[in-house]
This record gives sequence, structure tokens and C-alpha cells, in this order.
Amino acid sequence: MTSAAQPIGVLLNGATHWIRAVWPAGGPPAGAEIDVWVGSALGLEGSACSKITRMANDELARAFPQQARRAGYDHARLEPRRRVLRWMIDNIGWRFLARVDRARLSGLEYLPATGPAILMINHIAFIDPIVVLGNLPRNAVPLAKAEVYRIPIWGIFPKLWDVIPVHREELDRRALERALQVLAAGELLLIAPEATRHPALGPAREGVAYIGHKSGAPILPVAIEGTPGYPTWLGPWNARKPGAWFRLGRPFRYKPATGRLQRERLRLMTEEAMYQLAALLPAERRGYYTSLARASTETIELL
Repeated sequence: MTSAAQPIGVLLNGATHWIRAVWPAGGPPAGAEIDVWVGSALGLEGSACSKITRMANDELARAFPQQARRAGYDHARLEPRRRVLRWMIDNIGWRFLARVDRARLSGLEYLPATGPAILMINHIAFIDPIVVLGNLPRNAVPLAKAEVYRIPIWGIFPKLWDVIPVHREELDRRALERALQVLAAGELLLIAPEATRHPALGPAREGVAYIGHKSGAPILPVAIEGTPGYPTWLGPWNARKPGAWFRLGRPFRYKPATGRLQRERLRLMTEEAMYQLAALLPAERRGYYTSLARASTETIELL
């Protein structure tokens, strides 16, 4: 593998020439980005892979500032392909790879028919986001670790859906900006605040609080159950395996705050959001947020 020190500048310089060669005149289409797998293809791993991808995209914005200013979330462009993917989830996913117990789905009345909202889920299995977005009346845009783009075969699907890749080893400002663009366009954002899978809730990162504060969008806690063990081939040999289901809780919004958010305040906002999620879960799933007596509403207001 390529080492992470000296080659970064060389590869970035090559990326600059490549950008200008591919789009020599009018520049790239608005919102164009270099995919997260480019660094991996060039022989980099981990933080080095994230760094070259981020730096190349920054160079793209510098080389073509007009397109960068026009960049944003293009809902109309993405909806046709998402309808196809939803058909595949309904007719292939739920038929052959996972069961969903639709009789146990609840709380859908809390989901706004239009306008932005943030869905925050507990994350216990790989297919959690698919179970949620595949059973909502509206499409949602998930955030996911950047590595999912590089999973053989499977990685094409988050790319087609335009899942927002997150580089978890750093403060990923690009992911935060894209999340805010989705909400500004009036769409649903799906986020797992723990940023990884746990059988019970672990300490959450502050991303959901930051996005909720900056956007002003309502936040809906979503409790997921029954997903471990999926996907798997369905058949008579596992006909008794229970289906996955989820429950939406009462939405809340962060109270307006002036000035710059201090880290302690952001942490409190995160904790209060997570206790709203924990309250929907059975005791064995609450984990780090087991003691509901510690829940408070200093920074949030229930809707």
C-alpha cells in the first residue's frame, strides 16, 4: 500500500490535473464530487484515504467555484432512481432477504407529511437503515460510514441512493454540510447517533445535536427491533424467525440558542436527545442511557 505521508501531495497534484482534464471548459456539473473510493483505488487506507478524497474535493471546489456555489441537494434528480431502489427493496429485499413485521410498525402518524425532519435510530444490525427507509411513506437520506461505498457489490446501492458518506475518524464538515442541504430541501435525514452498531445504546456523538440545532428541523426518535440475523436467505428453515419492526416516537426540537454553542451545551443536547430514544427501547437495549431518571428537557421542546 502507498504510505500516507509523501504521496498525498503527489496524488493531490495528479487529481488537480485530472479534474481540469476531465472538465477543461465549462467545468463539472453543479454539486459534482470525487467519490470516496478514489483514495482506496490509489492505494490509501483509513485516514489517508479520507484525507485525499476530502482534499481532492476541496480542489474541485477551488478549481470551479461557480459550480461549487450552485451545488446543493437535488431531490428531483434523485427521486426516479430511488423509486426503482424502493421497488427492489419491496420485491426482492422483503421477499428473499429479510422479514418485516408491518403489523408492529407504529408511530407513523408522527412523521410529517412534508418538510424536513431528522430520524435518529438505535443501530443494532446492518440493515437497520434499510428497514426504516424502506417502510416509510417518504424517502429518507441516511448518513453512513464512508466504508460502505467500498463494500464489493453492495457499495453500489448507497452510491445510487446518494447516501451521505461520513469519515468517522475526523470531524467530517462535508458530511454535515450535505446533511444540512438535505434538510434545507425539505427532506428526511436518517442518522444513527452512535455512529456504529451496538446491541444496546452506547455514548452518542454530537452530530445529531449540531444538525438539529443548525437546521431547526424536528427530530423523531426511532426504536428498531428484530433486525439482528438479517439479511439472510428466507425459507421454510427459518419461517419462525420474527420479522423486524420499528416505532417512531414523539418529535422534539431544540430550543433556539444564541451565540456559539459551547461543547458542554452540545453534549447536553446530545444526551437529552438520546434519552428520548432510550425511552422507546426495552431496558436491555438502553445501555449507556439506562437510567431514564437522568433524562431532562433543558435544551429540547416536545412537539
